[in-house]
Amino acid sequence: MPKNRKRKNFDQFINTFKKMKLLIICSVLIQLSYSAVPGITGPLHASCKVAWNWPQTDCKIVHSKIISQINEWATDENCKDGGEKCLYKLVSQNDKQIKATHSTPVKFYVDDLSFDFIQSNSGCHVDGFSTSETWYAILDFGTNYCNLHNLITGSGLDKIQGYVEKTSDDICTQFSSADCEKY
Repeated sequence: MPKNRKRKNFDQFINTFKKMKLLIICSVLIQLSYSAVPGITGPLHASCKVAWNWPQTDCKIVHSKIISQINEWATDENCKDGGEKCLYKLVSQNDKQIKATHSTPVKFYVDDLSFDFIQSNSGCHVDGFSTSETWYAILDFGTNYCNLHNLITGSGLDKIQGYVEKTSDDICTQFSSADCEKY
């Protein structure tokens, strides 16, 4: 066998080996994203789930206040002195759901937000979710929590009697270390 042909076969073997190695690594990462990893708590992608309850409050009021706050913080005007209470954008809405985005004011990373409303005789329940559009985002310094929390507090919904917020580090990236004055 000529020397050039041996080299070509060797190069093909190496390229195939590299592709297989990459495929195995990707498969392992995908598997890890769907299973618990000992010693690691919380989502494996930067995101946050929050549940809120407002007993004796109609969901129409909660819905309206969140929409108003998104619109109020649509420009970068509110972030000139720091913080990230700005650059929210309403994507869609109906009686049962609000979808929005939030962009960070410095690097312009985009996070997707959703609020799902459930009205009952005992008040309004809302499930909120925020997730980074950046595929490789793992840690976020609590940004996804703050995306949601800032809208609730900015609109004054946290002041309504009986208000309850529920989340944890298990379902909300870096929740316990979130600094919503900064993020």
